[in-house]
Amino acid sequence: MKLNYKIIFYFFGLLCLFNGGFMLLSTLISFIYKDGTTVELLGAGLIVLLLGGIAMLLTKNHKKELNKRDGYIVVAFGWIVMALTGTLPYIITGSIPSFTNAFFETMSGYTTTGASILNDIESLPKGILFWRSMTHWIGGMGIIVLAIAILPLLGIGGMQLFAAEAPGPNADKLHPRITDTAKRLWLIYFGYTAAETILLKVAGMTFFDAINHSLCTLSTGGFSTKNASVAYWNGQPVIQYIIIVFMFLAGTNFVLSYFAFKGKVQKAIRDEEFKLYFKFIALFTIIAALIIYFRADFSISSVDHPMVLGKAEASFRHGLFQVIAIVTTTGFVTADYTLWTPFLVVFFFGLMFLGGSAGSTSGGVKVVRHMIMIKNGFLEFKRALHPNAILPVRYNKKAVSGDIVFNILGFFILYMLSFIVGALVFSMFQIDFESAIGLSASSLGNVGPALGNFGPVNNYAELPALGKWWSAFLMLIGRLELFTVLILLTPFFWRNR
Repeated sequence: MKLNYKIIFYFFGLLCLFNGGFMLLSTLISFIYKDGTTVELLGAGLIVLLLGGIAMLLTKNHKKELNKRDGYIVVAFGWIVMALTGTLPYIITGSIPSFTNAFFETMSGYTTTGASILNDIESLPKGILFWRSMTHWIGGMGIIVLAIAILPLLGIGGMQLFAAEAPGPNADKLHPRITDTAKRLWLIYFGYTAAETILLKVAGMTFFDAINHSLCTLSTGGFSTKNASVAYWNGQPVIQYIIIVFMFLAGTNFVLSYFAFKGKVQKAIRDEEFKLYFKFIALFTIIAALIIYFRADFSISSVDHPMVLGKAEASFRHGLFQVIAIVTTTGFVTADYTLWTPFLVVFFFGLMFLGGSAGSTSGGVKVVRHMIMIKNGFLEFKRALHPNAILPVRYNKKAVSGDIVFNILGFFILYMLSFIVGALVFSMFQIDFESAIGLSASSLGNVGPALGNFGPVNNYAELPALGKWWSAFLMLIGRLELFTVLILLTPFFWRNR
């Protein structure tokens, strides 16, 4: 099974066309706000469009067959191509002159991690801020899913790409044809983004801040246009509640949103993963809010205006906001949670391993995987007592095949090994224990804020250059759910059979 190199590079060219097109959109924003970078952004967009056009032209006579190996290569290396070309707006405008820093910021954008090396975000030109948010939005649903939505125009089937882009255990499809599935997902994604933008504008944000935060919320990214992130609006609770609602929706399986819009609300509500996702957030919010109210070693008034609705409301809002921001791996912050008692520091660190729902834009392990592992663990007790009984794991009243259970167990073991190795490598750069484990968990889970010297009110600017490249690698394998990237590191993948 030889690799179809021509179609692989054809797709890389297609991805460059998408990237260049979105850069031109950022150029328009730059022109409207007259931020002085319009020519540079236009140049970056045209360069990427030219690269994409050349690649597609040279490989237009390709065999229209895409096997599984080709799909893995297109997805994994496609993200790297996107990140490499995505650095051009930063470098050409001089906003981030260092290639290492520009690549880190771009990879953090496309993987929706939200970790940043920028010390003064508010000083950046509007066009660059919009491009930064746009990298989140593109990566949120997956540039590959966007690409397969137009594959019928090219006469190519895209199921292999969808399998590599979304390798989770949930196999629900909205429509038998994968291209129609992609279109429906993007329509919901776009609709949510537009709705949040309107609501944030009505609530008091400027239009520019509203659209940027909507792009970053629905992608569960976390980049903000303000140095203080969402804490900038601590005196406007309505804004934070709007973001909370859309972070929750972004962390929910988008298939369920489709069912709800089709009038099948009960089907969405009865989904086991959704119910557990909701219960987790409710329980964790109560714990966090109570501790903030009674024990937190900081004054709410230092980050808020409690006279608006009182300390109880402020404690609830900050607890709910941070729980959802970390569970969904969005990474927005309203305060420095590392100051809220040692218990809450460890508590939020643990939430970095949870993740949102399968079929959402969030990172992490995902709720459904935790649920199946827990169910399988309890069944082991029954199997010990009744060794001859057939006791399958059930999800939504259907038996889950043993292959899927083993895949999930293997994924979790690989995820934890990646976390441990990640922390060990960070420690080689003379980074302290708390910061190293925080960096590893945050990068791998695409969370953004970490612990220690890289906590929610700090950034990744002080991370050594090699540490930034390692963090970017962890972001990539975490975003593509480990197997898609790590399989490329195995010798048997490259053997022609």
